Amino acid sequence: MRLLTSPLWTRKDNLLRWFFRIVVALLSIYIVSMLGLAAFQRRIIFPRHLTEPYPGAGKNIAGLQRIWIDIPRGKVEGWFIAGDGAGPEHPAPLVIFAHGNAELIDYWPEALTGYRRMGINLLLPEYRGYGRSAGSPSQQAIADDFTKFYDLVVRRPEVDGSRVVFHGRSIGGGAVCALAALRRPAAMILQSTFVSMRSMAARFMLPGFLVADPFENLEVVRNLDAPLLVIHGRADDLIPFPHGEKLYAAAQKGKFIAYECDHNGCPPDWNQYWRDIHSWLSEIGILP
Repeated sequence: MRLLTSPLWTRKDNLLRWFFRIVVALLSIYIVSMLGLAAFQRRIIFPRHLTEPYPGAGKNIAGLQRIWIDIPRGKVEGWFIAGDGAGPEHPAPLVIFAHGNAELIDYWPEALTGYRRMGINLLLPEYRGYGRSAGSPSQQAIADDFTKFYDLVVRRPEVDGSRVVFHGRSIGGGAVCALAALRRPAAMILQSTFVSMRSMAARFMLPGFLVADPFENLEVVRNLDAPLLVIHGRADDLIPFPHGEKLYAAAQKGKFIAYECDHNGCPPDWNQYWRDIHSWLSEIGILP
C-alpha cells in the first residue's frame, strides 16, 4: 500500500525549510558583518585618513614649543604652550588636552586660548598615526604616549606638577581616562565622552569581546579620587546624553554641565564655556 503525503504537511515542511534557510542566511550575514566591522574597527574609531594637517601648523602660535617622544617606529608630536605669566618663578597649572577622533592638535590652539589667558599651561599630545606622528593608534599606544608626555612636561620649571588637569573631548575622554589610570590628575574634564567603547559598539550590535580598544571610562571615573567636570550636549546624537549622566553619577567629586547642543556643536557659546570652566577650576582650587 502506498503512503500519501498530506498537502498540508508538505506545505508546513516547505515553510520550515525556507524559514531555516532564511535564519541561516541572516545569521551568516550578521557574522560576516560583525567580523568585518571588528577587522576595520580601528579605522572607524581612529579615522586619521580624514584629517589634514595645516600647512605651517603652529608657526603663528605665540610661545608654542614642539615636543617629540620616541616610539618603536618613529616619533610622536606634542605641543606645549605656556600660560600667560607662567615661568620658572611662577609655576602654573597644566591642562593636558586630548582631541576628538577626526581632529589634529593643529585645530585646537586658538580654540583653547581660554586656558592660556587664565595663566594655565597647555599640552596637546598627538595620537600615533595622526598628522606628522608615526605609528598606529590604539588604546595602549595612546596610554603609553600620554604617560611619556606627562612625565616629560610635568618636570618643566614653569609647570606646577600638583595642579595638572586632564581634559578630553569625545574619544579624547577615553585617552585622558587611560592616562588617569596610570597618572593621577588634580582634576579631570570629560567633554562629550562615552561610558565605554563596548557600550558604543553595542549600538551597532558588535559583541563586546570583539572590541579591541574598550576605553572603560566609567570604571576609571569610579576609581578617580579627584574632582571631575562632565560637559555634554543634550542633543548629542553621536554619544547620547545618558553617557554623560552616567559618568557624572559614578564620580566621587563630580559636577555636571549640560548645554543645548549636539556633539560637534559643543559648546554652543564659547564665552559661557570659559566662564563655566574658570568658575569650576576656581572652586576646586586649581586657580586662585
